[in-house]
Amino acid sequence: MTEITKEFNGQTVICTFEMTPATAAELMEALRDAYQHCIRHQPGFLGAGLHMNDAQTRIANYSKWEKRGDYQAMLRSPEMIKRNRHIATLCRSFEPVMYDVQADF
Repeated sequence: MTEITKEFNGQTVICTFEMTPATAAELMEALRDAYQHCIRHQPGFLGAGLHMNDAQTRIANYSKWEKRGDYQAMLRSPEMIKRNRHIATLCRSFEPVMYDVQADF
């Protein structure tokens, strides 16, 4: 299980995907498959979670990495470039943003 703590010194990434209910299940499956077969095996990967809203119009992804460069290297890998091209066809937009945890409760 991925913990959220302000003591964490690695890289936190939150990515949001906007899609229609018509593509929600296929997009979620593509993301699950990417994590199952590629992302979780990358150096520096610590954990992640996928969340979908009730209306099936947004997916939020939370991931933790040992360091920023590990996440960036994963994105530049040939397999993830190919997967992200496919993912982009299933959603209106997706935006990964890197964060530092400032507080936990």
